[in-house]
Amino acid sequence: MLAVLRNRTYRHLFTAQVIALVGTGLATVALGLLAYDIAGADAGSVLGTALAIKMVAYVTIAPAVGAVADRLPRRTLMVASDLTRAGVALMLPFVDQVWQVYVLVFLLQSASAAFTPTFQAVIPDVLPAERDYTRALSMSRLAYDLESLFSPALAALLLSVITYNWLFAGTVLGFLASAALVVSAVLPKPAAAAPRTGGAYAKATAGSRVFFTVPELRALLALNLAVAAASAMVTVNSVVYVRDFLGLSAGAVPLALGAYGAGSMAVALVLPRVLDRGVSDRAVMLRGALLLPVVFAGLGGVTAASDGGWRLPALLGLWAAFGGACSLVLTPTGRLIRRSAPPEERTAAFAAQFSLSHGCWLLTYPLAGWLGAAAGLQTAVVALGAIALGAGLAAVRMWRNPSPGLVHDHTGLHDGHPHLADATWVGSGWRHSHGPTADELHHRVPGFS
Repeated sequence: MLAVLRNRTYRHLFTAQVIALVGTGLATVALGLLAYDIAGADAGSVLGTALAIKMVAYVTIAPAVGAVADRLPRRTLMVASDLTRAGVALMLPFVDQVWQVYVLVFLLQSASAAFTPTFQAVIPDVLPAERDYTRALSMSRLAYDLESLFSPALAALLLSVITYNWLFAGTVLGFLASAALVVSAVLPKPAAAAPRTGGAYAKATAGSRVFFTVPELRALLALNLAVAAASAMVTVNSVVYVRDFLGLSAGAVPLALGAYGAGSMAVALVLPRVLDRGVSDRAVMLRGALLLPVVFAGLGGVTAASDGGWRLPALLGLWAAFGGACSLVLTPTGRLIRRSAPPEERTAAFAAQFSLSHGCWLLTYPLAGWLGAAAGLQTAVVALGAIALGAGLAAVRMWRNPSPGLVHDHTGLHDGHPHLADATWVGSGWRHSHGPTADELHHRVPGFS
């Protein structure tokens, strides 16, 4: 897996991602503790609202970026986003009102909505081989997992000697280092942008139309909802479970978040070898989604218990199981998008995935917080578990079998056109086959809609 780091450009981009994520992880812990200081037992509600605002920024900003990203230098866009995030994080330690948290979270995450899809779309150009790209996806998943595991541990260590407000300084340094590494990377020239007709709305929704055209990507929307239900429970209510339910100190919050990261990391480490042996993305992702309701059932049992020293280890085990199941769904996602969108549409497609998946979190984050605060943790567990179960079953129904390659002809394309690789001239046109692809060449081809 580490062989992909021999590519200098990918090595710089991956390092930038890791450093920025460590800073973000420190901010996640600090933001939860800040919410607890401001709102006390209602911290889950405050944090849930803040995360909902984050999702609003993601859902609205990412499609707009996807519509114009092909006209902007990718390095400039990513560096500007990093610098904006560093500036906003610098202001967070001075917050003492809930509304200030909400405003700064929106600004911070708007910059992230510009950075992340652009970053994701660059990697397939840097590593065009399928095997290398698969490993890059696992490396990316590991980066998120290592952040979940080691950033909370680092936060716990730092909290023993400093107040949580100083954790935001780590966020600032992370974004500045990320910007420097992106500047140092030599990015490949992107594919020529496909002509887009229509107004601003049509351009902003071009990537989303890909998702509603390809069956696997329609199922991916349901899988995103199942993952969002689980991750919302972990992200929003970890501080409530640790501080109120278990009666532990703030230093135990990173331990719970770290357990989630450990489970996800364990899965990401073995997935490349599993996929290399011919196990399909469909089998891996659907199994991960169907495991989530089982974990929710276990969490319901723990939540119903009123006392017992076994509750903390049980909670950590369930958080690790959530992380592993979510990793089964999330790690192969880039492979599906890469197969379904031509190179010139990748930024729009990744922006659509970013927006649509976070639209699911826009539902589940406030639901987790508000239900937990108003009706109790058990009600939140039941509601989010039901969402995970329904979404998983919907994904199974929509993605019953892998879509086969479809033999079809193209006319009007010149010899040497990039799409005609491995095509055969049959007199009336070029004939070849591949899996479902949604672009201007295929939206009218039978079987591709």
